[in-house]
Amino acid sequence: MKVGHIQTLKVNRISDFGLYLVDEEGQEVLLPNRYVSLTNAIGDEIEVFVYHDSEDRLVATTDKPLITEGRAAYLKVVDKNIHGAFLDWGLKGKDLFLPNRNQQGGVLAGRSYIVWLYVDNITGRCVATMKLKPFIDNDIITVKPRQKVDILIASESPIGYRAIIDSRHWGMVYKNQIFQKVQIGDRFEGFVRRITDDNRIDLSLRQEGYDGVATSAEGLLKILQDNGGVLPVGDDSTPEQIHAATQMSKKVFKRAVGMLLKRGAITADKFEIREK
Repeated sequence: MKVGHIQTLKVNRISDFGLYLVDEEGQEVLLPNRYVSLTNAIGDEIEVFVYHDSEDRLVATTDKPLITEGRAAYLKVVDKNIHGAFLDWGLKGKDLFLPNRNQQGGVLAGRSYIVWLYVDNITGRCVATMKLKPFIDNDIITVKPRQKVDILIASESPIGYRAIIDSRHWGMVYKNQIFQKVQIGDRFEGFVRRITDDNRIDLSLRQEGYDGVATSAEGLLKILQDNGGVLPVGDDSTPEQIHAATQMSKKVFKRAVGMLLKRGAITADKFEIREK
């Protein structure tokens, strides 16, 4: 029974309070009636998240939390007391505890923060921490250039955005390579651009190479269709005009136009493209 994880468990027995689910080792957990369907029967397999409720009982839910053990997320503080803060992690009736000892610089109700979730080895409960150093580092790199990764935007600097990669490493998305709105807490599917000799990881929000051009071409075609089949930008338009119309760099735009022209999907002149 993995506390803090989404897992598939089997219905073992039915009670007045709900379904008792069992893992492969025979450990049971209650799935309360509010998550139970009339069609559920003994032997059914159900995907659930297991955690401790407000009365410190181990329970299951079919609701999907915003964070699981060993992951980072951007969560909002909904309450505070003398012991710590409580975060909205997407589960009804139970907030995620962020103890004072796990905070950095204090927190404010109503604000959101990047946190990591771990299971306390004494209480067995899910706990949040803002102290990420023990969990996220670039000592041993586990990703490769061009690999697709999960990117969580953690902070902003003059040159770009520091991001958490797969809840495991730190990376950087440079502002001169961003062609869409980005803010702290945004989560993207991105790509590793390069890994330096000192284990710094540069990221891209767009795939490079042929697959990236194909994706950009499909995106440009969708923008064309959403604008009645015409866009007032072309090969001689300024980078600023192209970005305003397509959220693409001029380089990416020209490659996408080239692919669509080869496919016969559009016509183009110096200042306009049209869907055929």
